[in-house]
Amino acid sequence: MAGYGYVYAGRMVGVTGGLRMAGVLEPRGAWSADECSIARALGVLGTRSSFLLLREAFYGTSRFDDFAARVGLSPAVTAARLRALVEHGLLEREDYREPGQRTRAGYRLTPMGADLFPALAALMQWGDRWLADRGGPVRLRHQGCGQTVHVHLRCGAGHELGVDELELAASDEARVARALAPAAARSSR
Repeated sequence: MAGYGYVYAGRMVGVTGGLRMAGVLEPRGAWSADECSIARALGVLGTRSSFLLLREAFYGTSRFDDFAARVGLSPAVTAARLRALVEHGLLEREDYREPGQRTRAGYRLTPMGADLFPALAALMQWGDRWLADRGGPVRLRHQGCGQTVHVHLRCGAGHELGVDELELAASDEARVARALAPAAARSSR
């Protein structure tokens, strides 16, 4: 497959058709992605409304009525999505009561939910670049210096990376090799 590249953040980024498979993951056809973390994450977040409710939680929204109004959802859909986000551990429910009013539900991000921010920021950055005419309606800015914030891939040593510089490796090579052995034996019969 022919590759292509583009300039992003002042740097040429090449795309050669996918990540390079490493170790027991080569060749790609020898294994299935049954325990895929992306699939599991989408199983938790799988709806547009869930992502938008999390966006609002990051924007500081905490009250049920505000979530429903700001995302444009019916109360029933808002309740179902917030309940699912609580059940999965991304939000926690906190009851509050204003003077003279009944007790109402409030929501706030958990550490697990807060860990999703880089993914949401990356979606925002991608949407601003590819889907908006002149960038998005809002931007993330560093409070300290006022500069726009960008999401980048970096290795543990701090090197900024493009897709063409990445390889997909098993987290536990020995465990994956054992799991693949029965499948390889079956296919050689």
